[in-house]
Amino acid sequence: ACRNHTTPLPHAIQAHLAPINFLPRHPSSLSPRGNLVISRHLSRLQRPSICIASVTYPSGPLSLFLSVCLALSSEPVIHAVLLSLLNSLTLFLSFLSLSVFSFFSSGGGFSAASAVSGDDYRAECAGFAVVLVWCGRFCVACGVSVVVEWEGENYTMVRKKRVDKPVEGESSRSQPSGGTRQDVATPAATQQQLSGAYQGAGRGSGQQSQQGGHEGYVGGGRGAPRGSMAQQQYSGQFDYRGRAPQTQSRGGGPQPQHHGGGGGSGVGGGRGVGSAAGPFRAPVPELHQAVQAPYQASPVPSQAAMLSGKQMETPEEGESSATTSEPAASTQVTEQFQQLAVQEEQSSQAIQPLPASSKAIRFPLRPGKGSKGAKCIVKANHFFAELPDKDLHQYDVSITPEITSRGVNRAVMEQLVKLYRESHLGKRLPAYDGRKSLYTAGPLPFASKEFKITLIDEDDGSGAPRREREFKVAIKLAARVDLHHLGMFLQGRQADAPQEALQVLDIVLRELPTARYSPVGRSFYSPRLGQRKSLGEGLESWRGFYQSIRPTQMGLSLNIDMSSTAFIQPMPVIEFVTELLNKDVSSRPTDADRVKVKKALRGIKVEVTHRGNMRRKYRISGLTSQATRELMFPVDEQGTMKSVVEYFRETYGFVIQHTQWPCLQVGNQQRPNYLPMEVCKIVEGQRYSKRLSERQITELLRVTCQRPHDREQNILQTVHQNSYHTDPYAQEFGIKIDQKLASVEARVLPAPWLKYHETGKEKNCLPQVGQWNMMNKKMVNGGTVNNWICINFSRNVQDIQAHTFCAELAQMCCISGMVFSSEPVLPVIGARPDQVERTLKGRYREVMTKLQPQKKRLDLLIFILPDINGALYGDLKRICETELGIVSQCCKTKHVFRISKQYLANVALKINVKVGGRNTVLADAIDRRIPLVSDIPTIIFGADVTHPHPGEDSSPSIAAVVASQDWPQITKYAGLVCAQAHRQELIQDLYKSWEDPNRGHVSGGMIKELLVSFWRATNFKPKRIIFYRDGVSEGQFYQVLLHELDAIRKACASLEQDYQPTVTFVVVQKRHHTRLFANNHNNRQSVDRSGNILPGTVIDSKICHPTEFDFYLCSHAGIQGTSRPAHYHVLWDENNFSADELQSLTNNLCYTYARCTRSVSIVPPAYYAHLAAFRARFYMEPENSDGGSAAGSAPATSGAPGGRSTRFAAATAAVRPLPPLMENVKQCMFYC
Repeated sequence: ACRNHTTPLPHAIQAHLAPINFLPRHPSSLSPRGNLVISRHLSRLQRPSICIASVTYPSGPLSLFLSVCLALSSEPVIHAVLLSLLNSLTLFLSFLSLSVFSFFSSGGGFSAASAVSGDDYRAECAGFAVVLVWCGRFCVACGVSVVVEWEGENYTMVRKKRVDKPVEGESSRSQPSGGTRQDVATPAATQQQLSGAYQGAGRGSGQQSQQGGHEGYVGGGRGAPRGSMAQQQYSGQFDYRGRAPQTQSRGGGPQPQHHGGGGGSGVGGGRGVGSAAGPFRAPVPELHQAVQAPYQASPVPSQAAMLSGKQMETPEEGESSATTSEPAASTQVTEQFQQLAVQEEQSSQAIQPLPASSKAIRFPLRPGKGSKGAKCIVKANHFFAELPDKDLHQYDVSITPEITSRGVNRAVMEQLVKLYRESHLGKRLPAYDGRKSLYTAGPLPFASKEFKITLIDEDDGSGAPRREREFKVAIKLAARVDLHHLGMFLQGRQADAPQEALQVLDIVLRELPTARYSPVGRSFYSPRLGQRKSLGEGLESWRGFYQSIRPTQMGLSLNIDMSSTAFIQPMPVIEFVTELLNKDVSSRPTDADRVKVKKALRGIKVEVTHRGNMRRKYRISGLTSQATRELMFPVDEQGTMKSVVEYFRETYGFVIQHTQWPCLQVGNQQRPNYLPMEVCKIVEGQRYSKRLSERQITELLRVTCQRPHDREQNILQTVHQNSYHTDPYAQEFGIKIDQKLASVEARVLPAPWLKYHETGKEKNCLPQVGQWNMMNKKMVNGGTVNNWICINFSRNVQDIQAHTFCAELAQMCCISGMVFSSEPVLPVIGARPDQVERTLKGRYREVMTKLQPQKKRLDLLIFILPDINGALYGDLKRICETELGIVSQCCKTKHVFRISKQYLANVALKINVKVGGRNTVLADAIDRRIPLVSDIPTIIFGADVTHPHPGEDSSPSIAAVVASQDWPQITKYAGLVCAQAHRQELIQDLYKSWEDPNRGHVSGGMIKELLVSFWRATNFKPKRIIFYRDGVSEGQFYQVLLHELDAIRKACASLEQDYQPTVTFVVVQKRHHTRLFANNHNNRQSVDRSGNILPGTVIDSKICHPTEFDFYLCSHAGIQGTSRPAHYHVLWDENNFSADELQSLTNNLCYTYARCTRSVSIVPPAYYAHLAAFRARFYMEPENSDGGSAAGSAPATSGAPGGRSTRFAAATAAVRPLPPLMENVKQCMFYC
């Protein structure tokens, strides 16, 4: 259908009308009841006609007659004879179908999307009516664009489309081998993508997976999976939008089925034609959801068990750290897992198919807005943008010779508009993206035209003639950008956001700021927008603003936020080097100095200063390998050599002072030019894109940290300065921007009651404004530390001071509810940081010599570190967790000298969870009152991927997954990590399988291991999965969901054939630019002490997505600066969370974070995954870190065992393996 086309419908019909095929999903297994007849291609008809897709039955004479007619009409000779008969017949059928459809849509019968007799249809039409009606067992479809799917007979009507390049930010669709792209993927391939080891029992035969997955029998229809209840009927109640129907009440009892316009009753989404229940969703293949069904006591053994006879396979050497080597005693894990009899009524269902491509998936619709909490009004940095009523046109631009620089391209187009706007462009002011596209508000006077443009270089002060460059610019009409679909999307009547229309509006609003300021991504910077601040080492911060057009519930919204970034200071290069190295350049540079300077200067643009007014610019490509005084170069064709020092003295009268330093190399490698550092100055306005030091980051954060009221005023000032109402481009395209912040309805969710130990004075606690303390409280489950030692790596701390500090810490741990020995096993010793490995391992041997005869173990290592400790922290964590198998606690020197009870209490919290204790739990969890968590065994996952710093082109990305292990309390989380390809966002090791020559088919991965770990800890199989995924941008939603949900399905199926817990998949986003401000900053009741909105503030209206299930939640109290709310977007929901249920669960979990007595800004599982991934980088390479328990020690890693596998990046570079985490460390929350 034409839903994704931005051109008007008549053009879309002319350009994209293609044959409509009616294809069986399984060609080898046509139903014996049915006989498929293909209608005549519409493209062959001279005028619009009626396409009749008929499935004939022996008992249907009318259907049989139509089938024969249609079959014969494919012959040219007979076609003319039957044409009049067919037209008369179809006219009668159209009249009949419209009558019946009116009856249906008026409430007299099923809606057009309802399931009837187990056979489900769905249809879509862009611009023309589509009518589906039952009449003698056939379907009449009126219109030129139709997609029909009949689940009962495993048939799919597919409309072929030309292969278009996907819109930026969207995943490319899967493409069949025939070169055409299918709008609707056949569920056969869809199921296979998820199938794993699943054995289905539906109609149709198995097909070989085209995705490289496992071969298996795939059910094409509604047949019950083998081993499941054969009588279970879905009755068309699945919703393709990623939400399963509410087939059971929260208590487990069945609910009555609903049909009609209820917004989800029909296969394919059930909004129905003409339904008033919500926005119209385009048809996609049916997305079956896993649903809960009565538990089966005798499951069929898993395929892994049948193949190998073992349940938890030991990974081969070379497997990643996400897959652990299980001891011999664990070989029966999967059998026990299968045979485990869970007493609750509900269990999970068999594997259900996922869509084969990102285009076939639909995210869940909003299940209504939340109502829980105290209502209030907040302001958001969103400005309403009126949708223009203009006829937008897109033109392709080709500039010859081709230039890679956007700046040059813009200069060419600016000159073209200046010269030809009045004469050749019809007085239109176009918007240009700097690459290949030009947009106008109305058509240009031509469809295609070429121009010749001459650019003259700017005056470099030399007095020489300026260079002239000629360009040929070809402008050709490409398409019309239809804003109608954008309006439909904003009204909730269209499923997909028309990205091209949004992109055009974004480009238009960026034109003027791009000309005024320095663009960096979606932000703009300038010294005129705020005071510059030095960051050290030759860098300075520039103020700027972020700008982006976004679709929201209130319509189009312009998101404006303040930002700062690092720029290189415009200074002489020799001064830059002095600041960078923090040393006098009169001394000879070391090799390390040369490497650091080369890395910092490469790619930077400089101008020469030794030629008077001439300021020619060059870009640095490197440094010379020789010192300046040693450099010689030929000065004539005879090869006469002259030194650089002599040349500059004779030619320019310039005496080079620092001849021991290398020259800058500019130009290309074939004809390099050498410039002494002393004659070059860095050009202003160059952003520094490489990694910042810790001190520079601190300085930059200090600059960007603004109190909420100040930030709000700066945002309003920026909007005023940008003066969108006078912007010529905004005026040309009819875009109007409101000058006021959006006022949004919000709610403040109540804080949850927390449970502490019964022996404390305070057994329960209600946090106030997002925080509380440990006074008069004891940990709900105190850990035990009988044997510990301390090593002091700080030269400023005496051993006696270290001993006193440890004694205070031990006392605080006991007061807090732990069992903690007051004396170490061995006395405190001092050590040098450069001898960390020898000292640590030597001391470990000594203590184990003392403990082993008593059959005791070392429980904890305490380290005292210098305040600035470089790689020491990472080295200690790597050795302890991957070699010695001991948890550790690092403390900085400043806290030893200034002992604070609050600090000791926080360290005690971290130590307790590291040794297996629990600090607090939700009171509702103890009382089993958490909706959709407490009723059945539920596991909560958190996942994140951290990527290398800018400039590190070869380092792998680190993926981490954590999962709760203590249902129903949900406070303990086990974690696993793995290394994967550079900048790869999809987590590769969630599920993996391979063929072992001895054991056959072997499977593993992070999900499988964490599910088994949950079972070991609780003796329950998880029946519900809640998956919080951090770090995913909007453009990656489809890819991440398809890959990772598929991996979850396969991991579950690998444990037990029909084991499929219901899944809710939620993306957690912190890197966005939405900020919320109190409606009245002076009202003490509506702000916290930092001036920020109150913790628990949630928003699910106005600035949120027009139709999908998302919300903003500010779960934490601000400390300094402006709080950034977390954005939660539900991509898949088989548990049917209501808005209140998911928002309350997420907010309450934020109070269970183990490392402090405050609610945190993102849900703890996602937070823990981030900490684990960050720690794992220490396992791979030395990292500079100011680690230790200060405002938060460097994050701890989760390690998955066995991780020596080598994966390959896109460039076939091997991923560096992670050392395996020791088994006893892996079981605790060592990453806290």
